[in-house]
Amino acid sequence: MALYRVRVTTGPYLMAGTLDNIFVTLVGTCGESPKQRLDRMGRDFASGSVQKYKVRCSEELGELLLLRLHKERYAFFPQDSWYCSCICVTAPDGTLSHFPCYQWMEGYCTIELRPGTARTICQDSLPLLLDHRKRELQARQECYRWKVYAPGFPRIIDVSSFEEMESDKKFALTKTAPRADPGDRSLGMKLRGLLDRKGSWKKLDDIRNIMRCHKTLTSEYVREHWCEDQFFGYQYLNGVNPVMLHCLSSLPSKLPITNDMVAPSLGPGTCLQTELERGNIFLADYWILAEVPVHCINGHPQFVAAPLCLLWLNPQGALVPLAIQLCQTPGPDSPIFLPTDTDWDWLLAKTWVRNSEFLVHENNTHFLCTHLLCEAFAMATLRQLPLCHPIYKLLLPHTRYTLQVNTIARATLLNPEGLVDKVTSIGRQGLLYLMSTGLAHFTYTNFCLPDSLRARGVLDIPNYHYRDDGLKIWAAIESFVSEIVGYYYTSDASVQQDSELQAWVGEIFAQAFLGRESSGFPRQLCTQGQLVKFLTAIIFNCSAQHAAVNSGQHDFGAWMPNAPSSMRQPPPQTKGTTTLKSYLDTLPEVNTTCNNILLFWLVSQEPKDQRPLGTYPDEHFTEEAPRRSIAVFQNRLAQISRDIQERNRGLALPYAYLDPPLIENSVSI
Repeated sequence: MALYRVRVTTGPYLMAGTLDNIFVTLVGTCGESPKQRLDRMGRDFASGSVQKYKVRCSEELGELLLLRLHKERYAFFPQDSWYCSCICVTAPDGTLSHFPCYQWMEGYCTIELRPGTARTICQDSLPLLLDHRKRELQARQECYRWKVYAPGFPRIIDVSSFEEMESDKKFALTKTAPRADPGDRSLGMKLRGLLDRKGSWKKLDDIRNIMRCHKTLTSEYVREHWCEDQFFGYQYLNGVNPVMLHCLSSLPSKLPITNDMVAPSLGPGTCLQTELERGNIFLADYWILAEVPVHCINGHPQFVAAPLCLLWLNPQGALVPLAIQLCQTPGPDSPIFLPTDTDWDWLLAKTWVRNSEFLVHENNTHFLCTHLLCEAFAMATLRQLPLCHPIYKLLLPHTRYTLQVNTIARATLLNPEGLVDKVTSIGRQGLLYLMSTGLAHFTYTNFCLPDSLRARGVLDIPNYHYRDDGLKIWAAIESFVSEIVGYYYTSDASVQQDSELQAWVGEIFAQAFLGRESSGFPRQLCTQGQLVKFLTAIIFNCSAQHAAVNSGQHDFGAWMPNAPSSMRQPPPQTKGTTTLKSYLDTLPEVNTTCNNILLFWLVSQEPKDQRPLGTYPDEHFTEEAPRRSIAVFQNRLAQISRDIQERNRGLALPYAYLDPPLIENSVSI
């Protein structure tokens, strides 16, 4: 008689326990155990419990290959869900085998778990294990199906509602996403009548009344400094859309600025050509908005500009705007606005740029390039990599809640008559145009932070905290990923021969980037280096990049004139006509402003059970080498955090969005 000792850990989540009967079958190279019920006195599988059992076999089973976990009805109790974290089995000879689970078992079902040792398909030779990999992926591909949301969009998960994901046992791997509740904030505005009030704001100070709740250090700083040129430039570096600037060596023909126009801003001793040669002139070009459809709000047509904003890095190290043209085609009806114009003309021109920033940031930088692409990465990972695959184990924590969050967003924000239709000048149809156009021009260079910074010529701008912190985090992720890849892939040939890995990257290329060769994204991976770079970029964009472009939305947008979601008058075609009244009549109406601030507040909420970057409470890796690599990664992130906090102590406006403890592992809000 052979005795196996089994330790079962139930997850600590609310309602994670079960009253159902749990059975186990052990499968080894020399046979399998009888199906045995796991039962002790009292309740066995309460939330957070760790229970020990004995499984007796007529003889030893050899090396354990699989553990079958069966969940069956108990008496007359209704079926419930059970979250099994992991199972550890000690063999008669003392060998300990870990079987990571970390998923829900819904209803009455059986799942098969493999030991925690990660293995690529090339490392499996037993028909039993190869068949297990095949059946697991077939089941997942039936569960996680692709769907076309709109032409030119990355493909998405094929579900009709968030409730379908929550109730269907097929989605057990990704269940239990938190849901943001807008009720209290919405009710507060409703009581003051703001969500029902149409028309213009009477004065700018009135907008301050809706900022009484949820103030932050940054939101107050923005309200005090929003109209200053230096803060306008600062936001291109450390605001929520720090990816727009390109260094110029010459001016584009569509922006006919002369030296005389900007000489008063540049001052004596230099000129525009000299500053271009020194690499001190930068452009933010919103060409993508030139043909975007526009929308009606409160029954009134809205307007969009496609500005070009020229900025100068001055001798004091500050980035300031030099000139703004509000459309892509120069001419008499498209004046070039300058800091020497009247205060209201210049402020209105900058506000048009901030509106363009809002549209490009929210739709493309934020939702397309983090949410939608990370959904595609999650889908391909679930569909093409089995649980035992090392890349599955590496990436799974960085896909947590992404499918659910995006499903909620499509149902509440992007749906017809949703918040996007209520608050933005382009509405849902403009959103669809903007994202499909953005994806058609998105490249692998844009996706990889070091390459993007180099291509945009912004490596030497001072006080670019997003760049500095981002590069440190990129390097930490890259080092971690390199160790994981080096441990499981000993040569370039081992990368090439992993058919599951190649299917994974091929599906990402086809479904996320629609098979577009000009994107530069890989459709296959041929070397360890290529794999390391691709994985580093995915993890960075699922975590740090999303934090950089998401977490500050309320901070920088709560003061509405700094991030107006719509504009109610067309861009000015002449100078000298802007007044306070015409300015207020161009900004969003009162109810639109409140809906927009509600949106900012919702998308800036932290998940209820936050898991910061590098935090892996679910122990999918069980070998010592990857666990050591995780510890080194965590220590490196801790040092980066200390460096950021030390720097921030000397800043009037701290930049903390890329402080590792504040970065969520995944796109989870």
